[in-house]
Amino acid sequence: MPDKKRPSLIQAFIPIVSLVILLAINVLVFGAGATDGPNQIALILASGVAGLISWRLGYSWENIEGSVVKSISSAMGAMLILLVIGSLSGTWLISGIVPAMIYYGLKILNPTIFLFAACIVCCIVSLATGSSWSTIATVGIALLGIGKTLGIHDGVIAGALISGAYFGDKMSPLSDTTNLAPAMAGTDLFTHIRYMVFTTAPTLVITLIIFFIWGFTLDTHGQANTDVLLAIDKAFDLNPILFVVPALVLVMIMRKVPAIPALLVGALLGGVCAIIFQPQIVAQISGIADDPTKSAFVAVMKSMANAINIKTDNAMITELLSSGGMAGMLNTIWLILGAMIFGGVMESSGLLLRIVEEIIKWAHSTGSLVLSTTVTSIFFNLTAGDQYMAIAIPGRMFADTYKKQGYMPELLSRTLEDAGTVTSVLVPWNTCGATQSKVLGISTWTYAPYCFFCIISPCMTVLQAYLNFKIRRLNDKAS
Repeated sequence: MPDKKRPSLIQAFIPIVSLVILLAINVLVFGAGATDGPNQIALILASGVAGLISWRLGYSWENIEGSVVKSISSAMGAMLILLVIGSLSGTWLISGIVPAMIYYGLKILNPTIFLFAACIVCCIVSLATGSSWSTIATVGIALLGIGKTLGIHDGVIAGALISGAYFGDKMSPLSDTTNLAPAMAGTDLFTHIRYMVFTTAPTLVITLIIFFIWGFTLDTHGQANTDVLLAIDKAFDLNPILFVVPALVLVMIMRKVPAIPALLVGALLGGVCAIIFQPQIVAQISGIADDPTKSAFVAVMKSMANAINIKTDNAMITELLSSGGMAGMLNTIWLILGAMIFGGVMESSGLLLRIVEEIIKWAHSTGSLVLSTTVTSIFFNLTAGDQYMAIAIPGRMFADTYKKQGYMPELLSRTLEDAGTVTSVLVPWNTCGATQSKVLGISTWTYAPYCFFCIISPCMTVLQAYLNFKIRRLNDKAS
């Protein structure tokens, strides 16, 4: 092979421009169906373009393939979690756990403050568990069902849920991203968390004010709520014991039990509850009336693996009470695979690095340095398809720059979280965006405009940098 060459800026941008054009065409031609295959193909075709450029630069297929495999490996845990979440949603549906949450939630939550309350609930759960994914997959699904029955727009509900979930994901000491960011920047965990309060607290306050005011503009369906309550009460045995299962899952996650076994236990316990408390639903799903043992086995396996739908007297509830199981997650996993292939090829020959080098050249003042870091993290969320890449790579690249310009490392770690962690969920082909879209059953394009916490957060960190507010410098520590 010839000597490896350094890519030009134009060469680095060609695959990205190709991807953007293909994705735009897909949205225009396929609309909401773009994520059902066309976007996956677009990512693979753009990867081919990047591969050709890499080959011209002197990189062998072995170099490119190795980088792709490494990239996919980094997302393997996320894909496994996604499969388990699919199973959990199925068994929690047929067991009555999610319907019970919807039923009692409708009785307790005032429609006017629903968005405000939903955001706070997700803040608390995510802060306690350290996982936005687990929060959305458990209480998030139930709150979405409650909001739908109140007649609130799907995207607005999802925006409130995701805003709260990603607050906890960003601030909890149990969160992987909260630990990754200070490790990349060179500071300790609790210094990092305390310093994030200056940007995160005002961002959350603004977000809650928006949702609180929005609640007074909602036109909810009071009569529909009564009909929904009656339909759920008629279809399910709403036993309070059902709440033990989600409580147990949350306790396991809080006690640092890994997400996959914790969620899998929750899925299996959901199946047990379905057999004990919902025999009529089990018979409906299995289609077997004369053999209870076989019926229970078939119903639980179907709910964990395949798409199911529970029929009730209420059309709205029938539409709401559905799950895709593991099979319903396969399309999202395909999208994640495509994104990681593209990110791996782009990284293999330094195409991503070449673009970031140009961004760093503009970092002279505090504001421009933080802005450059913010843009870089968002850029990696768009191109590498994973929030860990959007934290780890800019963290490694900017660490020396922050130190040389006299800034404490927590300024970098905070910026990485303010930009890398929270904006990942706004990108349809990012692991976070693809996952939350699939779990909630709402297009990323639909909920993204209402994820106010995720949108305001990078703006807040840049604003405070330009205002020179609470910017920690090395000489301040020395003095």
